[in-house]
Amino acid sequence: MAFAYTPGLRVADCTLVRKERRLPLAGETLVSTGDSVTAETIVAKTHLPGNVKMLNIANVMGLPPGDIPELLFVKEGESIEENQALGQTKGFFGLFKNTVRSPLEGTFESYNKITGQAVLREPPIPVAIDAYLLGSVTEVLANEGVVVEAYATFVQGIFGVGGETRGELKVLTDGPADELTEDLIDESCRGKVLLGGSFVSYTTLNKAIRTGVKAIIVGGFDDKDLKEFLGYELGVAITGHEKKGITLVLTEGFGRMTMASETFKLLKSREGLLASVNGATQIRAGVMRPEVVIPLEGTEMEKSSGKSAGAMDIGSPVRCIRAPYFGKLGTVEALPAELQVLDSEAKVRVLDVKFDNGEIVTVPRANVELIEE
Repeated sequence: MAFAYTPGLRVADCTLVRKERRLPLAGETLVSTGDSVTAETIVAKTHLPGNVKMLNIANVMGLPPGDIPELLFVKEGESIEENQALGQTKGFFGLFKNTVRSPLEGTFESYNKITGQAVLREPPIPVAIDAYLLGSVTEVLANEGVVVEAYATFVQGIFGVGGETRGELKVLTDGPADELTEDLIDESCRGKVLLGGSFVSYTTLNKAIRTGVKAIIVGGFDDKDLKEFLGYELGVAITGHEKKGITLVLTEGFGRMTMASETFKLLKSREGLLASVNGATQIRAGVMRPEVVIPLEGTEMEKSSGKSAGAMDIGSPVRCIRAPYFGKLGTVEALPAELQVLDSEAKVRVLDVKFDNGEIVTVPRANVELIEE
C-alpha cells in the first residue's frame, strides 16, 4: 500500500509524554530520578544576574576619574543599599563636600579609572521551573533541569498565544460546532481550562480574562481580533511570551471553524481532570505547536499500531492548510505515485482527499497536514 510522510498534529487518547524542564543557565535541581511530581512541583531553580546600571561617579563628584578611588567608601564586589553613600569629596576646609549615593540596592561591581564610570548591579533574579505535568522524574540533567514523563491525553493545536498554564478542564458547549459565548462564562469558570466548540469572540475572551479563566481551547478565532487582542500585528508567528492573563489554543485555524469531532469528543471525555496547556507557537524553523496535555494516572500507553510517525496512508485523517480548502477536514482517498502538473506548471506529488460531505478533491501533498491519532 502506498504511503507518504507529512507533518501532522497529534491527537492521542493515551500516549507517553516526555518533557524536558531546563533552566536558562546552570542552577540546582531539587528532585531525584523516580520522584513523583505534580504540575506545580518546583524541580529546579537558579538566579539570573541582576540588571546593570552605570553611574558616572567622576561627573557627580566633579573630579578627574583617577582621583576617585581614594574617595570611595566601598570596594569592588561589596553589597550596597539604595541611597548609601559610595564616596565623598574632601571639600574645602572640611566644608562643601560632594557625596555620591547609590541609586539602587545590589552590588558595587567595579569602577573604571579611565572613564569614571562605576558598574552597579541589581540583586540576582530568582528563577524556578515547575514540572508542568503530573508524572514522574525519569532523568536528572545535572545543574540544568529534569525530564518528566507521564501517560496522558495529548492534543496539539494549529495556533495559540500565551504561555504555560494549568487548570481543571471544563466543557462549556454541547458540541464541536457551537460557539463559546459570553453567557456561558461565570464564576464557576475561575481557574479552569475551558473547552468550547467552533469559535470564541474577542469580547468573550476578555470576559474570560476578567473572570480568571486560565485557558480556552476552541476551533477558531478571528484573525482581526487577534491583532486587537495582542495590540500589534503578528508577523512570523513566535508566540508564548504574551502576558495577557490567559492562554488560547486554536485546534483548527482562524475564523468560525468547527472543531474536529474526535478532538472535541476526546477532550470532553477528560472533563474534570487537570489539563496542562501551552500556547507557544512557532511556524518557522524549529516548529512548535500549542498543546493540551492531560495526565492519566494508572493508565498504560496503548500498543503502537505499527505505523511510523508521520506516515500517511489511505484513510488517514488530514486537514487542508491552504486555499481553496483551508481548514476542511477529510480522509486520504488515494495517493497517486506519479507527479502531476499544477496550473503554475510545477510538477508535484498530490493526493485525493475525501471530505465529510462525500466530495473528493485532488490537492498537492504540501497543502495538507496529517492529524495523528
